[in-house]
Amino acid sequence: MSIALPAVLTIVEARAEAERLVAALAAEDQPVLDASGLQTLDTSAIAVLLECRRAAQAAGKTLQVVGAPPKLGQLAKLYGVDGLIA
Repeated sequence: MSIALPAVLTIVEARAEAERLVAALAAEDQPVLDASGLQTLDTSAIAVLLECRRAAQAAGKTLQVVGAPPKLGQLAKLYGVDGLIA
């Protein structure tokens, strides 16, 4: 089962979303984040995804991100973490 990212993920939502997502990921054996609904984002979205990846790795899990919109992929590439996006 995948966990959906919100439609908006900017600095305003980042802290609360990171907390929500990390908690949701903890309940998953094979965590998958679905980014297909993400419409408005900034670089904070990358920070949230990195926090999610750190939490998953700390729990011995591999995080997968699917359905990334082009802008998220571009930001990930810009910051050198494009391997984070499937």
